[in-house]
Amino acid sequence: MSNVFRPFLQKVGSGNHTGENLTRAEAATATKMMLVGEATPAQIGAFLIAHRIKRPTPDELAGMLDAYNELGPKLQPIASERSVIVFGIPYDGRTRTAPISPITALILAAVGQPVVMHGGDRLPTKYGIPLVEIWQGLGVDWTNLSLDKTQQVFEQTGIGFVYTPQHFPLINSIWDYRDQLGKRPPLATMELIWCPYAGDVHMIPGFVHPPTETLFQLTLALQNITKYTLVKGLEGSCDLPRDRTAIIGLSTPSGELDRLHLAPRDYGFTTKNVPLGTTEELLTEMQAVLAGNPIELTQTALWNGGFYLWQSGVCPDMRSGLAKAAELLINGVVANKLQQLSQVVNSIAKTAFQPV
Repeated sequence: MSNVFRPFLQKVGSGNHTGENLTRAEAATATKMMLVGEATPAQIGAFLIAHRIKRPTPDELAGMLDAYNELGPKLQPIASERSVIVFGIPYDGRTRTAPISPITALILAAVGQPVVMHGGDRLPTKYGIPLVEIWQGLGVDWTNLSLDKTQQVFEQTGIGFVYTPQHFPLINSIWDYRDQLGKRPPLATMELIWCPYAGDVHMIPGFVHPPTETLFQLTLALQNITKYTLVKGLEGSCDLPRDRTAIIGLSTPSGELDRLHLAPRDYGFTTKNVPLGTTEELLTEMQAVLAGNPIELTQTALWNGGFYLWQSGVCPDMRSGLAKAAELLINGVVANKLQQLSQVVNSIAKTAFQPV
């Protein structure tokens, strides 16, 4: 048993009347002790579920991020006129609606807007389709690249993917606890605002529950991250919904949120989301989108591509963003970007296995 960790557990696990919040430093220490195995399995499991029941504070999430920033990987700054976008998407994937973020990333990178994504394999509690599996189906396998090799891809293509099983193996053990507990602990919330990029950044995390938006806002302020877009997206992702008005919070210099509501019908989109079928069906639909075919998923790609082209400053407003996204898809620019990305990844992966 760890006597150092026990007071942290006592604080978060003592109930409404006698429980206490951790300080930022305590949360950082507790997180590091869980990651490196200095806390016992019983302590880790108890802490994760107790902290979920208590609910995290901004200071606690900031401390957890401090631990991730100390122990985890970061892609290094690249030359870019724009802040690098880091998408915060739930690691446990999607199960109900078709994801579009890989195509969004390609649309942005095709016009010089760099993007970083991060995640792992099929993970608890949903075990939905993860980003890395979609990329593999599109011909881009991030799983065999070291962080240095991923950096090279990022510099050459404007797209980077921090694959946590390879680049941050310390967090692998935590997934076993999350599977056994059957609930997402606050670490899963914190991951959405983790920034594995060391330069000027535009954070775009997704969320589900309205209180999470305020939690993100306050935590990002403690992390000195001032440029962010908070999206109440599909299944907690950054994908804008089409079945309802999109609710978005934009950062401002004063630290307040600028509220934005986007109704799909106002821009000529049908108000329905594309359901997620099999992985093979999703990949077939994505290839059709990349070919410029007017299928239902293309509407989702345009809706999201247009919004992010606008928010990244590539386009001055939503309507011009939508027109630009359509142009990039129809003219094959996005498909060419995917081809370039695949070629660069495959080339760099081969050099990684050549003898010195």
